[in-house]
Amino acid sequence: MAPRANWKGYLKLSLVSCGVALFPATTTSQRIRFNIINRATGHRVHNEIIDAETGEPVAQEDRVKGYRDKGGDYILIEEEELDHVALESTHTLDIESLIPRDEVDEIYLDESFYLVPTDDVSVEAFAVIREAMRKTEMVGLARVVLYRRERLLMLQPRGKGLLATAIRYRNEVRDEDTYFDDIPDITVTGDMLDLAVHILKSKEGHFDPAEFEDRYEQALADLIKAKRAGKPPPAPTAPEPSNVINLMDALRRSLQAERGGRPAERRPAGGKRPSARKRTTGRGNRLKRAS
Repeated sequence: MAPRANWKGYLKLSLVSCGVALFPATTTSQRIRFNIINRATGHRVHNEIIDAETGEPVAQEDRVKGYRDKGGDYILIEEEELDHVALESTHTLDIESLIPRDEVDEIYLDESFYLVPTDDVSVEAFAVIREAMRKTEMVGLARVVLYRRERLLMLQPRGKGLLATAIRYRNEVRDEDTYFDDIPDITVTGDMLDLAVHILKSKEGHFDPAEFEDRYEQALADLIKAKRAGKPPPAPTAPEPSNVINLMDALRRSLQAERGGRPAERRPAGGKRPSARKRTTGRGNRLKRAS
């Protein structure tokens, strides 16, 4: 069963428009979830909304959103009033600009959605917009109101549809200098850098999401399985301390471990390997002396 659309409306590029729908591109439904249980009775616990001052339960019809102003008073906002905050982006995804993909810093990217046409009439216009973006190798920027909040979306072709990725606003991204300025400047020596590069290159590969699994989720499943069978929970494996004293030595040992335990090849003091010809000649001389 296909998930429900998060939003339905129109995709617009200048005077070209088509009906579209946004669907969540990711899901957390497979994650293990827990309920809160009363240890004494074994019954499930329900959360109850109560008045912070009186402690009395608040009925659904008496609940209303409130904004706390600087004076500490609450301004009550009714649901109907929120619905009347009408923006064009409430019903229209208007592509405002096209930009190079590499100009969007990864830190601004948030959740992703699949954007698809909603009916046969919209398919042709949708395909024209999609293929034009594919040919220009650009991504589109558009706004949409999701969950009563306007979001900026980055649109890019993906297969027969479009991938819409929400982009955070500037005030949602913390300034990196606040965290990085206290890191002291370190001059890395050439030898250390070369060893670290060799270690990294030994780990080169390709990204395949099928190769990765949620190990914590699997550990939770093993714990539940053991509890169900009345067995003691699996004992976690404690990491061994590294006790790194000399960084250069640690890099050399790391490189050796990544090579499969083969010790680094030692060379004579002159830095040259003995040639195969000399070794053969020496063996031949020994044979002559023996004869």
